Amino acid sequence: MRGDILIIDENHRKAASQVIPMILEDIRKAGKKYVITVAGESGAGKSEIAASIAEDLKTEGISSYIFAQDDYFILPPKTNENKRKSDISWVGTNEVKLELLDQNILDTVHEKNPVTKPLVDFKADSVGEETVDLSTFDVLIAEGTYTTTLKNANCRIFIDRNKMDTIESRKKRNREAQDDFLDRVLTIEHEIISKHKKLADIVISKQWEAQKK
Repeated sequence: MRGDILIIDENHRKAASQVIPMILEDIRKAGKKYVITVAGESGAGKSEIAASIAEDLKTEGISSYIFAQDDYFILPPKTNENKRKSDISWVGTNEVKLELLDQNILDTVHEKNPVTKPLVDFKADSVGEETVDLSTFDVLIAEGTYTTTLKNANCRIFIDRNKMDTIESRKKRNREAQDDFLDRVLTIEHEIISKHKKLADIVISKQWEAQKK
């Protein structure tokens, strides 16, 4: 998403450094593009851990491209927030074009390049598109709240942090007002996302420890 700001700290780097040994051999043996998902609740550190994993893989000579679920929302951020306020039932997986994200990943794995994908501009509150050639990348990382549910993934990483654990991270990000309405949204999202933990291959704990299931 254009205009997004990442605040990467030692906790994100710590978690990523533990994940790499768990997946490195599988990536090298894959024989095709390897797909990782990084999921969790709002403010859990998905984007930051995905970026940290990409950085660590680069030191191993492995190139990564990150698909941000934020680019696949049907409505741009501010418009989507207004839609939620007028209809709280809008909150959930139906807000996101998950099938399109899955298809973009599948096309890339099958070397159908270039790929045309959505691109959200946060400041402009708009959804456009971009065409990218992903033929040179070894690993695809899809990060976002609901990416554990994507079909075309080799390894699913889940960050096990809830709205109480993510308060400070959300304040630093400063993307939305920390008010009662956001609390309602986060509660609904928790009910959905927490059920995805059982689908994960690797879980990152509240203490930023990665464990393979």
